[in-house]
Amino acid sequence: MQWATPQYESHARILIKDEKKGVQDAKALEAFDMLSPKTSVENELEVIQSKTLINNVVYRLNLYAPVFEEGRIRDYAAYLTSPVSVVADSVTGYKPVKKVPFSYKQSSVVINRVSYPLNAWVHTPYGILKFVKNPRLAEQPKSGVFYFSLLKPKNIVNNLAGKIKVDAASKLSSIIDLSVTDEVPQRGEDILNGLIYAYNISLIEQNDHLSANTLRFINDRLKSVQGDLLATEQKQQNYRADKGAIDIGTQGKLYLENVSNNDQKVSEINMQLSVLREIENYVRSKDMSKGIVPSTIGINDPGLTGMVKNIYDLQLDMESLKKTAGENNPMVLADKDKIEKIRPQILENLDNQRQSLLASKNNLSATNVNYSSTLQALPETERTLVDINREQNIKNGLYTFLLQKKEETALSFVSNMPGSQIIDRAESSDSPVSPRRNVVYLISIFAAFITGFATVSAKESFGGKIMFRKDIEDLTELPVIGEITNSKSKDPIVIGNRQRTLIAEQFRRLRTTLYYLGVGVEKKRILVTSAISGEGKSFISVNLAMSLALTGKKVALVDFDLNKPSLTKKLNMPEGKGVSEFLNGEATAHEIIRSTELDANLFFISSGVLPDNPSELMTNGMASELLNHLDQYFDYVIIDIAPVGPVSDAYIVSPLCDATLYVVRHAYTPKTFIERIDENNRLNRLTNAAIVFNGVSQRGFGNRSYGYGYAYVYDSDNYQKQLSAG
Repeated sequence: MQWATPQYESHARILIKDEKKGVQDAKALEAFDMLSPKTSVENELEVIQSKTLINNVVYRLNLYAPVFEEGRIRDYAAYLTSPVSVVADSVTGYKPVKKVPFSYKQSSVVINRVSYPLNAWVHTPYGILKFVKNPRLAEQPKSGVFYFSLLKPKNIVNNLAGKIKVDAASKLSSIIDLSVTDEVPQRGEDILNGLIYAYNISLIEQNDHLSANTLRFINDRLKSVQGDLLATEQKQQNYRADKGAIDIGTQGKLYLENVSNNDQKVSEINMQLSVLREIENYVRSKDMSKGIVPSTIGINDPGLTGMVKNIYDLQLDMESLKKTAGENNPMVLADKDKIEKIRPQILENLDNQRQSLLASKNNLSATNVNYSSTLQALPETERTLVDINREQNIKNGLYTFLLQKKEETALSFVSNMPGSQIIDRAESSDSPVSPRRNVVYLISIFAAFITGFATVSAKESFGGKIMFRKDIEDLTELPVIGEITNSKSKDPIVIGNRQRTLIAEQFRRLRTTLYYLGVGVEKKRILVTSAISGEGKSFISVNLAMSLALTGKKVALVDFDLNKPSLTKKLNMPEGKGVSEFLNGEATAHEIIRSTELDANLFFISSGVLPDNPSELMTNGMASELLNHLDQYFDYVIIDIAPVGPVSDAYIVSPLCDATLYVVRHAYTPKTFIERIDENNRLNRLTNAAIVFNGVSQRGFGNRSYGYGYAYVYDSDNYQKQLSAG
């Protein structure tokens, strides 16, 4: 740790003008900041840490030419202690060099015995350089040994970009946190302040450039739109003068009113002509006595009206005289003579009035024709004038808009402000952030722990035992319907009425999951087996039977393991007649069924005396008879049978059952047995089989064998480890 260079962390905070969040009074400045690009915190995060801005900081602080002070163990950055700073000509470039020792005198720098003045561009073997007094030197220059390096700016920028961290303070604010680690706290602060300054300057320059381009574009458009507007106004003026179009709407309305009046007058004339025609027909008729005198309504000639009335009166008088004096009476003849004299006058008058009315009708019709042609032309004139007015309005609106934007753009030059507000200037930590002794020690301890854990995990992963549920799921298609932790109790019965332990709840959950296998009222026989001895099949059998009995159901627990039974000792019951005696015909079913003290609903059938040929004994048909008898008196029948690995008993009894529980034990069952389950099932099927993963909390390895042919030996020291064994 003595060789490690201490690193200090510098922090700064700025406020971004985000239009969506953060700045509440931003709208008050919108009128003076129309052209500023819309910013968001997410975009500005990328802009601030862009290499373009970092490159600006590198040249501004001359970070490409760092100065160092030689030390006894390691060299130190002389950012604050060097008497001079080195500036390179960015145009002509320089030659990268790792170490250039120099000494400082009152007004010059000596390199390889060559003296170079301060504050002047000088030619050196490394390029055109300038040496200036270090503005950050707070005290008299030290007499130490100094040297400077000339590095590629690109490398410095990439290195600095990896050290600078820029993050949003929160999702709802527009505050940005900046941080950087550096061995010189003041240099870290200068880097962050320089980065903020470069960011603000870039935004101001961008806004000024945008405003200038916008103003130039607006002026050009104003000239163009002004010319178009003048041309449109002249076009409108010429069209109105040419067409006489002053107010197209009013003129059209007057034309329509005139046409309507003329149509009414024509109707009146037609009516008068009709009246004249009726009068003429009446007058021309030979025997007017048979006709009806027509009305003279609508006829404004009183002379005609008087003559028609006279001829009508004469006609009435003549008809009256004919009835009394005869047709040849002188008075009748006198009236007839008067009628004949009046008739030509009436006809002449009718002809004159008809001619006059027809002339008036023709004039009115001609006038209507002119009005109609004018009205037909009005839509085209109006449409053309409307188009001209619309074009004029568009040009006028565009001209007004451009004038407004011109003023806004001019205001943006005045109101161009920095893109951020500094909340906290850069400030460095008082103590180094790296290396930290406590962290180093913790990392060492953690690395040791990880190494040990990795070793154990590798041993488990590459071992031949089942360690995880996923191992089972990868090796077989049988479902895992339950997981049972390793029992820490000295009692092999881990479930009871008042027990609320984890393992008791797991057996209750297993009891519920039996419905997944279809176990219920109709199907009640459950076979429990395993691959090898020691996997806990008997432990599972007795506790599953107990959990079912607690529900008030009558349960028969049958020890069908005729090779190495263990349920009698787990239940702490005396030996007696059992399965083997029933299969041999030496006992009845009622003789071998015994009650237990664990629960009134739990009954037990022991294995009995172990036979020499258990497999052959199971195939004599008595096993099916026993199970059928139990079905009549019990709600569930739990059958504990020998493992399938050493013997084939389970394959004989499984077809007589409704479900099979295959017990697999954590860190005990070999993977090879699980790999063979599916293949063995195709040849000798276990009815409705599912897996129970036992002892999952037990981590470690054990060496046990089923030990057929060996008697069970009780070991008080090892009893705890055998609780889950079959």
